[in-house]
Amino acid sequence: MLGRAKITIVGAGNVGATTAHWCASKELGDIVLVDIIEGVPQGKGLDLYEASPVEGFDCKIVGSNDYAATANSDVVVITAGLPRKPGMSRDDLLFKNAEIVGGVTREIAKHSPSAILLIVSNPLDAMVQVAYNVSRFPKNRVMGMAGILDTARYRAFLAEAIGVSVEDIQALVLGGHGDDMVPLPSYTTVSGIPVTQLIDKKRLDEIIARTRGGGSEIVNLLKTGSAFYAPGAAACQMVEAIVRDKKRVLPCAAYLDGEYGERGVFVGVPCVLGAKGVERIIEVHMTLEEKEMLRVSVQHVRENCAKLPK
Repeated sequence: MLGRAKITIVGAGNVGATTAHWCASKELGDIVLVDIIEGVPQGKGLDLYEASPVEGFDCKIVGSNDYAATANSDVVVITAGLPRKPGMSRDDLLFKNAEIVGGVTREIAKHSPSAILLIVSNPLDAMVQVAYNVSRFPKNRVMGMAGILDTARYRAFLAEAIGVSVEDIQALVLGGHGDDMVPLPSYTTVSGIPVTQLIDKKRLDEIIARTRGGGSEIVNLLKTGSAFYAPGAAACQMVEAIVRDKKRVLPCAAYLDGEYGERGVFVGVPCVLGAKGVERIIEVHMTLEEKEMLRVSVQHVRENCAKLPK
């Protein structure tokens, strides 16, 4: 993309505002915050812009209730929707958030027909399907943020347990963004050392279980909302890979068209992210146990998508 990128973030709540914060701090482009509540995107946009002289980042940041301000965006991050509350699963949000994400996507497709859509709203995999169906954009320009967040939680818990830097943990978490996500021990290393050499299976299984419940753990602690620092950082990493054409290999919810033996569904897999969006899906070899876990996770995503209004 020529010149400075234009990044729209729909939803100026905690996740959207934090994503804007991370993106601004990295000078990824000019940012438009959109929300239905009058004054909120304008106030948060102005506040963040006023931080730029202190932090030394140089980009325009505006807030609006009007999608006209988003015209010709290069990347659109959709965080709009209801957050989880204690006792709720991501799936509980399905119908209301499908309505919200569908409406947002229609507006974005009208004003920015060449944009790349990055969905953060829950239940993630089904909401990416909604955005794909409504926008009718090519599959490479619609994706979901989940795998990076899930992998970050897995890496953080492992680093804490092993007593090493988070920077040295390499890992992959695939599948749907839910309680049956698929952390892959066979692709988990510490500076190239297999994780199984540094931690016993019982402890590793406990960390995998905590990773699967990572979102609920924060929801239960906050009581009035859900996670936003790590989701915002994960969305920002995807935006950066796209606007800077970095060709990063990142786990994202991407449309499978035969990869991993699945077709017609969005699910978390390793992708090459660059200026064209999802430029390639990488198929990794898995153990029989990992393959079965991925099959179960994909089936759950399909069941959720089947409930969506046609």
